[in-house]
Amino acid sequence: MLAKVVSSSLVGIDAILVDVEVDIAQGLPQFATVGLPDGAVKESKDRVKSALKNSGYEFPSRKITVNLAPADIRKEGAAFDLPISIGILAATGVVTERKLKEYLLLGELSLDGGVKPVRGCLSVAVAARAAGFAGIVVPRDNAREGAVVEGIEVIGVSELAEVVQFLNGERDIPACRIDLVEIFRETAEYGDDFSEVKGQDHAKRAIEVAAAGAHNILMIGPPGSGKTMLARRIPGILPRMSFDEAIETTKVYSVMGILERDRALITRRPFRAPHHTISDIGLIGGGNTPRPGEVSLSHNGLLFLDELPEFKKHVLEVLRQPLEDGRVTISRALTSITYPSRIMLVTAMNPCKCGGSPSDPESCSCSPREIHQYRSRISGPLLDRIDIHIEVPAVRYRDLADRGEGESSAEIVKRVEKAREIQRERFRGTKVHCNAQMTPRQIRKFCEPDAAGHRLLELVTERLGFSARAYTRILKVARTVADLEGTESIRERHLAEAVQYRSLDRKGL
Repeated sequence: MLAKVVSSSLVGIDAILVDVEVDIAQGLPQFATVGLPDGAVKESKDRVKSALKNSGYEFPSRKITVNLAPADIRKEGAAFDLPISIGILAATGVVTERKLKEYLLLGELSLDGGVKPVRGCLSVAVAARAAGFAGIVVPRDNAREGAVVEGIEVIGVSELAEVVQFLNGERDIPACRIDLVEIFRETAEYGDDFSEVKGQDHAKRAIEVAAAGAHNILMIGPPGSGKTMLARRIPGILPRMSFDEAIETTKVYSVMGILERDRALITRRPFRAPHHTISDIGLIGGGNTPRPGEVSLSHNGLLFLDELPEFKKHVLEVLRQPLEDGRVTISRALTSITYPSRIMLVTAMNPCKCGGSPSDPESCSCSPREIHQYRSRISGPLLDRIDIHIEVPAVRYRDLADRGEGESSAEIVKRVEKAREIQRERFRGTKVHCNAQMTPRQIRKFCEPDAAGHRLLELVTERLGFSARAYTRILKVARTVADLEGTESIRERHLAEAVQYRSLDRKGL
């Protein structure tokens, strides 16, 4: 007796369909699983046997062979428990095969027959819809996550017996439904607001420019100057996530198994702030079974690295590929997996090791050599990939004592959204969405300065020793400044402001 159930396995953040073929033949009792199963899949035989018996079904005392096809892709996790159990019941005639061809099954079983949540349900729903399935049967805790995909039924179940009754037509289980408009409305507001920040007008302006063009930014200032406070408010002035961006980001959290059960979709831009003791695998991703790192968990959002020089140098250097390409490729002997990592990098550091200000001898005890060594922990190639460098000085008492409120995040985000809309129109029909992602060809096309701007660029490039990459970053930032102003051409004042944001990569520093 042979039965086939369709399930799914994760490869990166995407899902592939897996045929779970169950053959029950005469012979000594045996349970064999083939098709490159990992340890968790091999252990499913004990969970399946107990779940079937405790749910009131007979476990056949014959030779059972389970094949997971395609056999050349490694299968991981406990999500095959449910399809294997249904396959056994279908092979013994307990479950009719009519609905098995219409639904994809996924779920881990407990010993009493309960269906427990699994990872990657959103990716599975996308793959099932693309393959033309009528729906998917998943654990009830994963149903809301899968229901964000329109055009496919998502049936949430909590017990093995429910699945059997549903597939046999004995029980009607309504498909899970969610209101996407309401989900986006619930998470529209951020708690932290720029109106709470005292002073730091220059830093706020630079952050607005960075948000408008999705530029990477480095803040340099003494402890207590508000660098972290400013960074935590940046997500509140970024444009709202589109549905496609929300799906991409939620996929990463889903395959990691860290998506909150009451959240169907991540609609706020992620803000990740790992500690400086993080490893390169923790930051970029990896392991024997490659998993996403903090860079991918920040996809379509913000990655904040505080105390930047304290991070291990080799950890910082692995950021170079994702900052350039917007993705991370992790290669192992058996596989190569690519995770998305289109992020806005926000970093902060002290001016020197002691935390004082080098311009104030009373607050800084570091020699010029020590200051140079401290800043040299950040390599030139990495600095070149950070578009904006700004000084964040200590807040003056007059600003701290001021009882008035500054400009709110709601007012800033209006200008940011307007600039982003200009960029969306400019790059319509391409894979580029904002100025920070422009290719060299697009820079030549859209970032041509006027005559006065050319003279200024020639002067600062020769005198300050900017690299070719720094030169292109200046043009990108100047394009964003012009977009905030609503002007088509890049003028000298736009370039002058952009040059101010390149302090750490000048000769002599």
